[in-house]
Amino acid sequence: MTPMTARRAAIAGVSLSDCGRVDEATAYALHAQAARRALADAGLDRALVDGFASAGLGTLAPVEVAEYLGLRPTWVDSTSVGGSTWEVMAAHAVDAIAAGRARAVLLVYGSTARADIRAGRRTGTLSFGARGPLQFEVPYGHTLIAKYAMAARRHMHRYGTTIEQLAEVAVQARANASANPEAMFRAPVTVDEVLSGPMIADPFTKLHCCIRSDGGAAVLLVAEDLVPDCRTAPVWVLGTGEHVSHTAMSEWPDFTVSPAAVSGRLAFERAGVRPQEVDFAEIYDAFTYMTLLTLEDLGFCGKGEGGAFVEKGRLLVRGGELPVNTDGGGLSAQHPGMRGLFLLVEAVRQLRGEAGDRQVRRPGGALPRLGVASGTGGWFCSSGTLVLGR
Repeated sequence: MTPMTARRAAIAGVSLSDCGRVDEATAYALHAQAARRALADAGLDRALVDGFASAGLGTLAPVEVAEYLGLRPTWVDSTSVGGSTWEVMAAHAVDAIAAGRARAVLLVYGSTARADIRAGRRTGTLSFGARGPLQFEVPYGHTLIAKYAMAARRHMHRYGTTIEQLAEVAVQARANASANPEAMFRAPVTVDEVLSGPMIADPFTKLHCCIRSDGGAAVLLVAEDLVPDCRTAPVWVLGTGEHVSHTAMSEWPDFTVSPAAVSGRLAFERAGVRPQEVDFAEIYDAFTYMTLLTLEDLGFCGKGEGGAFVEKGRLLVRGGELPVNTDGGGLSAQHPGMRGLFLLVEAVRQLRGEAGDRQVRRPGGALPRLGVASGTGGWFCSSGTLVLGR
């Protein structure tokens, strides 16, 4: 494998919509708010957008959202693979730009997941259906969170990972969120507080699980010939990887290996860099075990060593060896459903030096040079990984 050599793609604009508790806006309005802000961030006109990607809203996604935004794209993507959707879409957009199929691709997401429950428009647990492979699991009440919990138990059994180590992931995510004014929860928590919370699915107590929020995000990728027209410094997509693993738990060969083991390897190989060169990581964290397992599978530590790796503050922005989920992640900042696009927004802000009090610094005070964003979908069913650099 060699580094990418075709026409390069850069992320030129990123933004969040209003996030957290947003009771009055629709999901469409959050899409529009995030999109307008991302275009303004890049300093580019909407008329330049010829590529559009969206999933999770409307009967004909992304057609309905594009219409709402007043876009008529000639390249579209509606790939939907859960939380990793946005990393996979970004990879597809990079390929389209490299091939000359598009010059400016807008990725947008928005959800009122929290407000919908509050208003009684939906329930807390959405069914994934009972057809196809799922018919063999649904009768036994095997919920999404139960699948993650069972996988975590397997890692604990095989490698001796402790519940205290998993709790450290939540504690350090909250510590990072404390410096993020856009985070929904910022008050510090302790390991004991994580462990003493109400049990949700053994071994996960409440604080092992992501929060539920409203919010949206947008990312604008552009061809390198548009970079001089942008008001922001480019963040280059250096390498991408994607992989799908399973739907039925019975078809998952090893509960202690996620599809990030493949998507990460591909992304690093295509970028021509090693995990040890990365300055920070943004990792999908619907549950604490996701962070730990993805760190192993991306190569930041050996298999079975994730528990020891997350101890002693290694994930912290302030003083951590590998700052992870620098905005607080889905465990503390925001999680309005499919959170993968938020990982890209935070990664770009870090590389630009726009993260304020949570800014990652290299030894000597320099800004980070390389970051990785890795999304996971379903119950470790899919993964998309991007290596980004200045």
